[in-house]
Amino acid sequence: MKIQNVTATVAMMLVLMPSPTVYAQQQIPAAPQPQVLAQTVQSKPVSLDLPHSWNPLNAYRTAHVQAPNLANSPRIDSLVHDGVLELSLKDAISLALENNLDLAIARYNIPIAKADVLRTQAGGTFLGVNTGVVQNTPGGGVGGFGSGSTGAGAGGTSGGAGGAGAGASGLVQSTLGNGSTVSSYDPNISGTIGYSNSVTPLSSEAIYGVPTLHTGDFAGQLQYTQAFATGTSVNFGFNSDRVTSNSPYSFLTPELDSSFQVLVHQHLLSGFGLGPNLRYLRIARNNQKISDQAFELQVISTVTQIANIYWDLVAAYEDEQVKVRSLDFAQQTLDSGRKQLQLQAIPALDVLKDEAEVANREQDLTIARSQLQFQSLLIKNALTKNLDDPILEAMPVRPTDLSANALNDAAPVVGDDLVVQALAHRIEISESNIDLQNRQISRNAVRNALLPQVDLVGYYGGTGLAGSNNPLSTTPSTAPSGYSGAFTNTFNGSAPNYYVGVNVNIPIRNRVSKSDQVRSELESRQAELHLQQQRKQIRIEVRNAQYALEQSQARVTAATKARDLQQRTFTITEKEQALGAGSALQTLAARRDLAASESALVAARTAYQKARVELERSTGQTLEANAISIDAARSGVPPAGN
Repeated sequence: MKIQNVTATVAMMLVLMPSPTVYAQQQIPAAPQPQVLAQTVQSKPVSLDLPHSWNPLNAYRTAHVQAPNLANSPRIDSLVHDGVLELSLKDAISLALENNLDLAIARYNIPIAKADVLRTQAGGTFLGVNTGVVQNTPGGGVGGFGSGSTGAGAGGTSGGAGGAGAGASGLVQSTLGNGSTVSSYDPNISGTIGYSNSVTPLSSEAIYGVPTLHTGDFAGQLQYTQAFATGTSVNFGFNSDRVTSNSPYSFLTPELDSSFQVLVHQHLLSGFGLGPNLRYLRIARNNQKISDQAFELQVISTVTQIANIYWDLVAAYEDEQVKVRSLDFAQQTLDSGRKQLQLQAIPALDVLKDEAEVANREQDLTIARSQLQFQSLLIKNALTKNLDDPILEAMPVRPTDLSANALNDAAPVVGDDLVVQALAHRIEISESNIDLQNRQISRNAVRNALLPQVDLVGYYGGTGLAGSNNPLSTTPSTAPSGYSGAFTNTFNGSAPNYYVGVNVNIPIRNRVSKSDQVRSELESRQAELHLQQQRKQIRIEVRNAQYALEQSQARVTAATKARDLQQRTFTITEKEQALGAGSALQTLAARRDLAASESALVAARTAYQKARVELERSTGQTLEANAISIDAARSGVPPAGN
């Protein structure tokens, strides 16, 4: 009797005992103490790199990322003097690189892009990363509180090239990554092993020679599969079993069977070559480049926000000083008027007018102080990871780079070469060029998928048989008796089997693939137009920033002259009053006009500084102008001395 060969193999059993995972414990801020403003944190940043190990078992263990450190950097403590946080623009930028949460959020996009590369190296599809700019810092003028910016997306982000979503900036990306199916490039081993027993009552002994047939089967199967970037896939299978039977008609019991087969599958048209099969990896690597550049763009955006917030703080601080001086003079005038009223030198109505003027100046000062407090809160929010400490939240901020002093700095270069400089340095152009490369990769893959599927298929295998003679059988077997004999016969070519053939699959009309191919071409052309649109937009931005700077310079000049004129007018009026030729009300009016001109000058100087910030951003010079290292920004720890 011939017992049916049951596919089996020697199974590989991997018992993976993951090592105990130690989660990074985040330091919990202690209860606020009188002189504690910021927690001490280690200078070494949290590593966001993917873990590497040669231990093969680590492929099956969970990788954990350290929890984010929400403590403020100790640099804040060093800037506190006599209960006041004294900030220069350089200090503000350094603190932002350490603590700003927009940057902290954006830093995670870098390892996320690396993880996408790892995924696509195994043949998996890319998941994409968000390469937009996080704009959740309020008060910066380019997103968040008090801005009309159109930041959209999760976390307040705006769409960017290389992301996973479709429709960013009016572009369609529905065919990005399309093409023929890509198999896994990671080798895969699978196996089964088991024992089965069967007892079967028989109606006749003619076939097996027994009234009840007892069979036992110990079987195993081992399979190895792997695909390659050329469009080739290989499958190796090995089967083995040990069959026992109580039938006297079985020549061998136990009977040992083994077989193997190597199957090779090669795409010849659709799915052939490195282009279609490595498209995910190439796109993921390009997305990684875009992610790196997007972080640089995030740094530029955040630094621009911080500079704008800082100059708003300077404006609020200087305007408060103007209002203080104006109130002091009004109060002095009122005190003098009251003394003169006691001497009956002036009418009581003049004193009432002086009191009204003081009330108005107090109102102006209250508004200016509340504005300064709010601007102080905005910049502390932008430069910290948390404001849980009530002392830090309530602490006043004093800017040390005042607008008048900053005007003495070297003015930015203004000329016709600014547009050329911007087109060479603006990151958006580089991102769009890489995005065009991704679209070209996808377009070629979609073109390949348009072809019919023609595959070369072949396999080669062998079979081996062994076992012990059945003592109940009257016919001896010549098969070898042990496992070694079965293995030898399996691989010595004594019982080969092979096949070579071609599989052909030709879709009639092929409308789905044709539609994808047409869309891919259209999306690529659309992206080319978008790049041209970006170049034009950058040109307009640069010219607008250039004109704004020129206008702000003229505004500062005019405001300075107006202030000087009001200062001379006030001086003359004050002297006339001292000589008895003028009244206190005239002097108060002149002082009020002087305060208004001083506030206008503060506003003009602030507008000039913001115009400089915008010109640096529009020409791609923000990092260079502020001596910022991208490597330091990625780590969150500025170099020593900053």
